[in-house]
Amino acid sequence: MVNIAEFTSRLKKVMDFHQLSASMFADKVGVQRSSISHILSGRNKPSLDFILKVTSEFTDVDMYWLLNGKGSFPKGEKKVTTSTPTFFDSGSETSGKSIQRIVVFYNDGTFDEYKK
Repeated sequence: MVNIAEFTSRLKKVMDFHQLSASMFADKVGVQRSSISHILSGRNKPSLDFILKVTSEFTDVDMYWLLNGKGSFPKGEKKVTTSTPTFFDSGSETSGKSIQRIVVFYNDGTFDEYKK
């Protein structure tokens, strides 16, 4: 079941990201302005048609993220690492072991991988 308070928070995040007011967002998605107002206030729950219109118009919005908060926004956003950490080149290989790969997992479901 969709948590309406969290859904409206994610919907506001999409609107803020695209710098749209509620009325501009409604026009862009193709719904009545009052529909957006009612959804944002928690008076009405979003329909499947509304969800499909949002994800069709805004291709960077993942349906599962919008509904459940799982995934990321914008869709496919990747963290970019510009340098390799220096601990790979520490030179202390007294035990004969060396680090080959480190993977860091983030709470938003993304990860960074560092290889030697």
